[in-house]
Amino acid sequence: MRKPVVAAVNGVAAGAGASLAFACDLIVASDRARFATAFTGIGLAPDSGMSWTLQRLVGRAKAAELLLLGEPVKAQEALEMGLVTRVVPADELAPASVELARRLASGPTVSYGAVKAALDHAATHDLASALEREAELQDECEKTSDHHNATEAFLKKQQPTFEGR
Repeated sequence: MRKPVVAAVNGVAAGAGASLAFACDLIVASDRARFATAFTGIGLAPDSGMSWTLQRLVGRAKAAELLLLGEPVKAQEALEMGLVTRVVPADELAPASVELARRLASGPTVSYGAVKAALDHAATHDLASALEREAELQDECEKTSDHHNATEAFLKKQQPTFEGR
């Protein structure tokens, strides 16, 4: 999906629930959140894409540890290892998540899609190919009204308004 996806996690996200959270672009966790791979604890292999996503977030060694041992990870530790984007007090989770989603929705959505496409491509290609893909995406973004409006706003020292085109 070209649009950014925000997850809000309050409580325990285990197994497939954790997999779904880890697949999101930005994860806001409450200070009460916990993440557990949980699969080996019930004699299963990882599913819902966790074997792919988790090692891209924390590296292969840490992913192996989390998957093999299945020990829960508290919110602050998840932040420190790069599993989540930010941690907020539980009573601020909904407002913080909505604010982040609104910020993204009112931003340069074509550019956000290009960022996601560039990251996805770079994850499985060499540097030369990543540079080529970035150039293609940059060319696409340079042709948008959002880019032209933002450049004009910058020159006028104003805040840009984005329309997603």
